Amino acid sequence: MARQKIDYGIDLGTTNSAIARIENGEPTIKKTDTQADTMPSCVSINKKKVIQVGLSAWNKLRSDREGAMRNWEKSAMNAYIEFKRTMGTDTAYPSSYMEKSYSSEELSAEILKKLKSFILDEEVKTAIVTVPAKFTINQKDATARAAKLAGFESFELLQEPIAASMAYGLGNKSKNGFWMVFDFGGGTFDAALVKVEEGIMQVIDTEGDNYLGGKNLDYAIVNEIIIPYLEENFAIAKILADDTKKQILQDVMKYYAEETKIQLSFNETHNILSDLGAIPGEDDEGNEFELDITVSRSDLERVLSPIFQKSVNISLELLKRNNLGGDKLDSLILVGGPTYSPILRNMLKQQVCEPDTSIDPMTAVAVGAALFASTIDVPEEILEASRDKSKIQLSLWHESTTVEPEVLVTVKTEPDKTDGDIPDQLYVELVRGDKAWSSGKVEINETGDVIEVHLKEGKPNAFSILLYDAQGSPYDCEPNTFTIIQGTKVGSAILPYSIAIEIRNRASGKVVLDPIKGLKKNNSLPAKGVANGLKTSMQLRPGVAEDFIKIPIYQGEEGAEGTRAIHSEHVYDIIITGEQLPSLLPEGSEVELTVNVDNSERISMLAYFPFLDFTEEVTVPESAVQKEVEADWLDTQIKKAKQELSMLEQESEHLNEREIEKIKASIADLEQRFEQGRTDGDRKKDVLDSLKREFRKIDDIKDKAEWPKTEEELKDVYFKLENTNNQYGNDETGKLIGHFKEQIEVVIKEKNVKIANQLIDDMRSLDFALVDAGLGVKLELGILHNFNEDFETHDWSDRNKARMLLNQGLQLAASNPRKEQLRPIIIELYRLLPRADKPFDSPDGKGILEK
Repeated sequence: MARQKIDYGIDLGTTNSAIARIENGEPTIKKTDTQADTMPSCVSINKKKVIQVGLSAWNKLRSDREGAMRNWEKSAMNAYIEFKRTMGTDTAYPSSYMEKSYSSEELSAEILKKLKSFILDEEVKTAIVTVPAKFTINQKDATARAAKLAGFESFELLQEPIAASMAYGLGNKSKNGFWMVFDFGGGTFDAALVKVEEGIMQVIDTEGDNYLGGKNLDYAIVNEIIIPYLEENFAIAKILADDTKKQILQDVMKYYAEETKIQLSFNETHNILSDLGAIPGEDDEGNEFELDITVSRSDLERVLSPIFQKSVNISLELLKRNNLGGDKLDSLILVGGPTYSPILRNMLKQQVCEPDTSIDPMTAVAVGAALFASTIDVPEEILEASRDKSKIQLSLWHESTTVEPEVLVTVKTEPDKTDGDIPDQLYVELVRGDKAWSSGKVEINETGDVIEVHLKEGKPNAFSILLYDAQGSPYDCEPNTFTIIQGTKVGSAILPYSIAIEIRNRASGKVVLDPIKGLKKNNSLPAKGVANGLKTSMQLRPGVAEDFIKIPIYQGEEGAEGTRAIHSEHVYDIIITGEQLPSLLPEGSEVELTVNVDNSERISMLAYFPFLDFTEEVTVPESAVQKEVEADWLDTQIKKAKQELSMLEQESEHLNEREIEKIKASIADLEQRFEQGRTDGDRKKDVLDSLKREFRKIDDIKDKAEWPKTEEELKDVYFKLENTNNQYGNDETGKLIGHFKEQIEVVIKEKNVKIANQLIDDMRSLDFALVDAGLGVKLELGILHNFNEDFETHDWSDRNKARMLLNQGLQLAASNPRKEQLRPIIIELYRLLPRADKPFDSPDGKGILEK
């Protein structure tokens, strides 16, 4: 019989995956081919070009890695794991047997196919697939591509903390308050704050790290316990000096690290022991490797605590920005294998609150995903294709989840979808799964009737649907069951990042991120946002591909507004060219953007051009991927961060030395992590993401150090605006200036450089507009004259270009020019002033919109 609800939930994990479905109203984990609850997220290929997935692939991975150690040749690898950490990138996983390379999503598709194969009694066409809350759009798109490659006809992506909340909330007696989902998985970490009111759960804020997980723990044990032992007992200097050999050695030692981590979760000591010859390969002097290391829980705590502390810090920061402490949490819900660690549990108890261990950390996400799946209808086209029309077709409507003890269910017949006759008198009876409640027989027809059903509290309630004619003879129907979850209800998912575009501020020349109104972090999905006040920086001639508008879309972290875009996550560049426009669009034309984001964070945009009364619709494609980070480039960026800190220390007297030292320590840690895995694709992405955060901190320190100069500039611009308003303003502009004054008082009190700079830009724009309206072309002529008189006093970013532009403007000024002729020259001159700030390694910003 065709399922009316999706019912299948899949936890697509970094190191382990699981599938669950609703059976008789209950979420049930489906056993793997080895009768386990979870399956290693591992793929291998053998010499006969057969793809293996799961435990057999994991065993093959180990033998492949050991084989690579025998001849120190990594190209022989044909087994893969932890590829979830490179989702959304172009990282390639080569196979010598297949003579091709696989992408992360192709390997993930093999995991999904294998999970489907554990369902023997029906074909799985739809499912809910979970993703970390902090996955970027590119990573979610890659997951969607994997689901399509795996043959799912329909699917939805669900944030893992929502799934875990559903698994935990079912039957939980706490129906009000705050929960935190602490999801420390094999490759990612999520902290989600959940507000519960009368059993209705809503995720209100999230934080996390897409490159923090069990893999980091394993390699920490390798690099800080096992390799130091090898250095002391064997000659491995040449091996460690070679990036490829070093990675091979680390990968083989990782298995001993995993075993150590697991054993010390339940024991006080563990002996890492290998027989002579069990570890392949030889050291620099031809000696075989052998391990004999006794590791205590205190040794492990020394190594793992700094990594666990990162997750604890993220959780504490999440609580802090929501004005909560750990004592205000009703539940701290643990998810993920590493949360079994007594080291982590003790840290959480001391720094946050006592963790709740009532659910299985390994299967909670799959169970919750199945519960969520039981509330989502199968798409009509899939349902239609699988109908058994020989049975009487019914239409049901009811709440899938509720906190009420009774729910109304509407039942009616579907004659148009039923082959054969339907009795003139037809009765339905709804029977709860425990047989303790029945609706009795209720007559129904194609108009339908409403039946009140009674629910057992705090659990899924399965109901059977029985049909009878007037004589009491039974009839088969479809559907013949349905489920209602009582005691919990989940609100909508939220945006994990703000959606922003990169624009150039016309007054300052800065290229910065501008969040789209309505699409800020934590807004509920689906969501709609608008961006107004934008203008084109160049003309677009119809039919000319070289004339274009570029709208770079980014995902921004907390506080990303007004920062350099290069420090945020790039999603996609929307390009609109003259070929797409019906007629000429002059420079400086207005553009209005409407951006829609659906439940799976798919983005579409409407760009409206009032001058043309024309709208162009663009959907961000799901095929966008990020390039793998180049090791040499990343090395350069680390050096740049160190140089910027050094210059700050030399040039500024207004520095917080403690902040500087913390950033130095973080960059030193990043440098060490990078050196430990220069050839590891996800290690490089991890280091880059962390480095971006440090660059944002450096920018914040720069802003704070600039405050005295910024305060003086703020006051000067305000007094100049007051004078301009006295000459050319009116009552309305006077009110605006009064509003500016109120804002300035707050900004000076808080010493907020970012908002001060925005106020300076806004006041300059108003000043410019007032003078422009009052003087016409005299304004441009006056500006050119002032630039010429004070040329040597300005610290031009390109002195030669500024001189050339100024000479061009002065030459035009001698021939009775129009305002439109001089304005582009003046805008370019403003862009060459010291405050015209461009991001490092960014393109020149050609074609981006101005505001």
